[in-house]
Amino acid sequence: MKRTETDGMDGKDERPGARRVNPRLKAALEFGPVIAFFAGYIALRERSFEIAGASYEGFIVLTGVFIPVFALASLLMWKLVGRISRIQIFTLVMVVVFGGLTVWLNDERFFKMKGTIVFALISGLLWIGLARGQSWLEYVMEGLIRLRHEGWMVLTRRLAWFFAALAVANEVIWRTMSTDVWVTFDTFGQPGAIFVFFMAQAKLIEAHIIEEAD
Repeated sequence: MKRTETDGMDGKDERPGARRVNPRLKAALEFGPVIAFFAGYIALRERSFEIAGASYEGFIVLTGVFIPVFALASLLMWKLVGRISRIQIFTLVMVVVFGGLTVWLNDERFFKMKGTIVFALISGLLWIGLARGQSWLEYVMEGLIRLRHEGWMVLTRRLAWFFAALAVANEVIWRTMSTDVWVTFDTFGQPGAIFVFFMAQAKLIEAHIIEEAD
């Protein structure tokens, strides 16, 4: 009987130190804060609030609320799973830094440009690794999927181009379109695009995956 490292994708994380978590609870912790932000924005986008003598638009107030909510969800995920990935840590840092600047300077542009910087930075790091003949994606995935080296290189190259395209898309949308469009893109467009991208890599993964006997 054989299994692969992808067997844990039903909610059980097979990586060292990880514990089994109810898939619905895991999904709620991962996507709940973002969906809540979207719902809150729809409700408060036309409102402004006076706080400590300063006027804040609903978007700014929601950003200030989103930061601790996202941090709490990440903490709960760590407590439940027993570990937290490097990508999750990186995302949390970016949310705290750019969300904090948005609230502190009362300027929504900082939170909007977060996606551009995050995607561009990830793409750049992946390209640096490729130039060195390495797949830093394999290091980030931490054994979640076990592929042969050539498989990792192809997947990393595709992902580097994909994140570069997402960075460009985010930059164009927040600079040229309304906040309503950007919030919708950030909430549904980006996660949807990432999901479709990885589903499209199924044949590549199947061709290069390393199987082990139990």
